[in-house]
Amino acid sequence: MEVPLTIKETQEALKKRKINCVDLVDYYLDRIEKNDEKINSVLTVSKEKAYEKARKNDNLIKELGDRAFIEFPLIGVCVIHKDMFLTRGIRTTAASKVLEDYIPSYSATVVDRMDKAGCITLGKANQDAWAHGSSGENSDFGPTKNPWNLEYVPGGSSSGSAAALASNFCLVTTGTDTCGSIRLPANYCGVCGLKPTYGLVSRYGVIAMASSLDSMGHFARNVDDVKRILEVTKGPDGYDSTVSSCYREFRVKDFVKIGVPREFFGEGLEVEVRRSIEKAIETFERMGHQVVEVGLPHTEYAIAAYYIIQPAEVSSNLARYDGIRYGRGRDFFGDEAKRRIMLGSYVLSSGYYDAYYLKAMKVRSVIIKEVEDVFEQVDLLIAPVSPSLPFQLGEKTSDPLKMYLTDIYAATANLAGIPSLAIPSGFSDNGLPLGFQLMGPRFSENVIFDLAEKYHREINYKPSIAEL
Repeated sequence: MEVPLTIKETQEALKKRKINCVDLVDYYLDRIEKNDEKINSVLTVSKEKAYEKARKNDNLIKELGDRAFIEFPLIGVCVIHKDMFLTRGIRTTAASKVLEDYIPSYSATVVDRMDKAGCITLGKANQDAWAHGSSGENSDFGPTKNPWNLEYVPGGSSSGSAAALASNFCLVTTGTDTCGSIRLPANYCGVCGLKPTYGLVSRYGVIAMASSLDSMGHFARNVDDVKRILEVTKGPDGYDSTVSSCYREFRVKDFVKIGVPREFFGEGLEVEVRRSIEKAIETFERMGHQVVEVGLPHTEYAIAAYYIIQPAEVSSNLARYDGIRYGRGRDFFGDEAKRRIMLGSYVLSSGYYDAYYLKAMKVRSVIIKEVEDVFEQVDLLIAPVSPSLPFQLGEKTSDPLKMYLTDIYAATANLAGIPSLAIPSGFSDNGLPLGFQLMGPRFSENVIFDLAEKYHREINYKPSIAEL
């Protein structure tokens, strides 16, 4: 049996009774069982709960007909959640041995809203432990592999989410983005990945990495699906005080002014990545949009500022895992977690707080102002997601600084709290995915979606899945 690859197509098939929700669960769980041993993208499968929800959805469709798809806008959508999201009654580990046997008593707001909208949770996705990583190799349960080439990384930290989607183990997945942790794996696995505006989607019920940077987003195969999920997950929930209750959507324009930040196209950008983005820029110009070069001079300090601010917040957030109330003791932390705890404790310690943490926060303020100013000149920014194509497993594990630099083009969006969408654009000469990111001012997701959809129509983009 073949299943549709988008929400719209899936729900049309459900409406016409070509398939039912139990059929979908059968297909995805069978595909996971047969293929995930070589990908290692799914840590926990929730078989019983998935079938229970599928049968409930089938009854709703039978009773309500087409009205079911209005009352439950994501009915029939099979999802795998990143293992940072608490899922009531389903094991949640953050891919760490510290929480190996932890089963939450409640669900994250994102999970709860998707469930109430009709989603079927199939299980939990592998990731870098505690979301510490750019490659998917830091999981305490083994690395995730890129389904397009098993010798390469899928990107991180939401590695399992992107790899599971590219492997067609589900219809959509969730992720967290603290410094490209959605956009990088989306780019490396050839799917769409949204890092929304900070304060648009609640962080409640998601294991915290760096609280002032974490954004709750998701992966899908096309832009329309990304939009549909955000409509369900966004907005205040009464639990996360950083979620904005008053935001305005930007006016969508027929023609937009796109900025190309020169600092994102300098030394270190691989030739094939550069060429693919230049091709996308040519496409936008052919579509009638204006493309201009802009400057973000202080973004060269973004990755340095990030790797002071983030470990500081990590060291505070991980302090609660002491093995007393739940989970195991600190001896079970992996090397990367220990590295970030030590670095964060150092920059927050007496005598170093002003020299490092406070200075990094001042740089962050300068970057925020600089980004705000550039959006007075242009509507959106186009940039690479990563300086390189996916790299081979083990290539950078012995050099943490080299690994950290894969985040160099991602840090700006998180430090400034702006939205960014990773958009697939094709494949490299050796069959690995290519793409780019579009960034906009805070709460401009609708403008980004509109331009991304028009771009995909222009290049006749079709979602694809890896052959396993």
